[in-house]
Amino acid sequence: MNTKKDIFWRIGLAYLFMIMLGAAIAWKVFYIQSVEGQRYRSMADSITTRYMPVLADRGNIYSYDGRLLATSLPNFEVRMDMKADGLTHEIFQQGIDSLSGCMAGLFRDKSTTDYKKQLTAARKRGDRYFLVKKNITYPQLLQLKAFPIFRYGQYKGGLIVLQSNKRTYPYKELANRTIGYMRDATVQPVGLEGAFNNQLTGIPGKRLMQKVSGGEFIPINDKNELDPQNGKDLITTIDINLQDVAENALLKTLVANEADHGCVVVMDVKTGAIRAIANLGRNEQGVYWENYNYAVGESHEPGSTFKLASIMALVEDGFVDIDDTVDVELGIHQYWNQTMRDAERHNLTRITVRSAFAHSSNVGISKLVEQHYNKDPEKYLSYLRELGLDKKLNIEIPGEQQPYIKDTKDKRFTRYSLPWMSVGYEIQISPLQMLTLYNSVANNGVMMKPYLVQQIQEYGLPVQHFDPVVLNKKICSDETLQAMKIILKEVVDSGTAKNLRNPNYSVAGKTGTAQIADKKHGYATRIYQSSFVGYFPAENPMYSCIVVVNAPSKGVYYGSAVAGPVFKEIADKVYATDLDIHPAEILYAENQQLIPQTKAGSRHELLYVCNQLGINLQAQSNQPWVTQQSGDSRQLVDKNVVEATGIVPDVKGMGLRDALYLLESCGLQVSVAGAGAVLSQSINPGAVIQKGTNISIVLSL
Repeated sequence: MNTKKDIFWRIGLAYLFMIMLGAAIAWKVFYIQSVEGQRYRSMADSITTRYMPVLADRGNIYSYDGRLLATSLPNFEVRMDMKADGLTHEIFQQGIDSLSGCMAGLFRDKSTTDYKKQLTAARKRGDRYFLVKKNITYPQLLQLKAFPIFRYGQYKGGLIVLQSNKRTYPYKELANRTIGYMRDATVQPVGLEGAFNNQLTGIPGKRLMQKVSGGEFIPINDKNELDPQNGKDLITTIDINLQDVAENALLKTLVANEADHGCVVVMDVKTGAIRAIANLGRNEQGVYWENYNYAVGESHEPGSTFKLASIMALVEDGFVDIDDTVDVELGIHQYWNQTMRDAERHNLTRITVRSAFAHSSNVGISKLVEQHYNKDPEKYLSYLRELGLDKKLNIEIPGEQQPYIKDTKDKRFTRYSLPWMSVGYEIQISPLQMLTLYNSVANNGVMMKPYLVQQIQEYGLPVQHFDPVVLNKKICSDETLQAMKIILKEVVDSGTAKNLRNPNYSVAGKTGTAQIADKKHGYATRIYQSSFVGYFPAENPMYSCIVVVNAPSKGVYYGSAVAGPVFKEIADKVYATDLDIHPAEILYAENQQLIPQTKAGSRHELLYVCNQLGINLQAQSNQPWVTQQSGDSRQLVDKNVVEATGIVPDVKGMGLRDALYLLESCGLQVSVAGAGAVLSQSINPGAVIQKGTNISIVLSL
């Protein structure tokens, strides 16, 4: 009996324990669901879902006249969620054949059967992120979205579209180093892309993504939860036409002289805006490309181009006048145990200072500086610092080096330093720094800061404007400035740069031929740097330009022969294309009573062109299409042409562009023979024609 009670007691205790355990489990389930449920659900969501950044469209970079230098083109990747909630078996089976055929026709890389096999296999596997196609264009994407199955979108058709942007440069290598690039964190940013990265990048958006099998994240919604804000645009000062001619001219001389590298900078005199900046270096294969921004980042001993600063100091301090004389000693002078030589042998002795400068006499310039500053060299050095030659220009792009101008406290300053510095040695400045000095002479003594960006825009509207900056309001007195202009012009008129003299426009500037010191062997290796820096037209300067060619190796290394032709080709291009540079007597045919014969055409365009040329033509007619009354007449009369009437217009005497516009607007099919103005047309004016009728026009040449 006691045994039976003991068994019942134990069974009861076990049941009680089970009831209590069940109650505890039920309570815990209730507690988790009701009390802590939200927290656990958030934790689960945070593991399977995530906000991913959506990159903004990078801003464009434009030339000063609005042409694209750098832009981002959209690139699309198409994937498919084979287990999308709305993608039923019926939808897939009904549309798979048509979808496969459409894709085969659009991309032409696989057959319809191959596409069907791939999509069907992915469906069987239950892929949530199946790659359909990479690198498709926006027009292709629009077509694809209209295909069977995909037309239902993400939830019912499984379509997932991912966008990325690829940076492209419409002008390829043109100004490549100046425009620059932004890559990953391991590559230092270059050029404007790097300097203005924050403005160009924009603000990224957010998109909610869900983790699926395979560890991939797919978007939960069709649209972004937070749209990105696109980057701003840069409007540069670069002139594409000048940039093109500068690079080609530089490349030509580098190849001809088998030089190591070189650079060209063209600057607007009044503002300091850089219109062209070309940098070309030779790689191991002997090909020239923009591998480094030499104009900004490379500092060398400039050689004879630095003599301008020395003469300016001598004249400004009242020590010499350009008509004073100096003994150049047949081009050889001894400074203690060092010999100073002129670049070219000559039999000259006592000549004027202006002649010493024009013929680039090292002996003449160094003797003048040594004579007048040897007791107080700091006076000469302080003037160089007043010109700003020891300071960075702080141009927008990275890589500018600190200029090096010695002072008397420098351990490397010796008794030899003053004469050698006066002719451009024992100092280091960049080509852009040297150009800035010459540009200030051209700009009547006002030193402008060189700059590359004139405006930042957002959706076509300016948000920041960069005005020209004056670095020095007056680098010297008016008398000194006038003397500098005279001697710079004499270099071209009768000195070392006579090959740049031409009858069309005047040039002022200075040649430079410097022997560059090698880090290991000093000057023993005889590596030369050829340069020319100046401005044009000399009387009313519009552009300044510097050309530097490093290590020419064909036996010719003088600045006039190596760098000078590059300057001349650029100046010739400007003269040929810029009306502002032409003298008034050439520009205005009206002054000579010459009236050019014009083609028949648009009244508005003819009057505009003639007004720009200063030719006073008068239009008696208010009609849109006019013709000149006679070859020497100032009168424009009605051409009796009405657009798009179905009546054949009279296009005789018109240029091809206007003739094509009028004839095709009437629905005619036009065939053309010859060039020039229209001489005859196969269907007489005034005839009624049917659309699609063929008409032949014969031009005068």
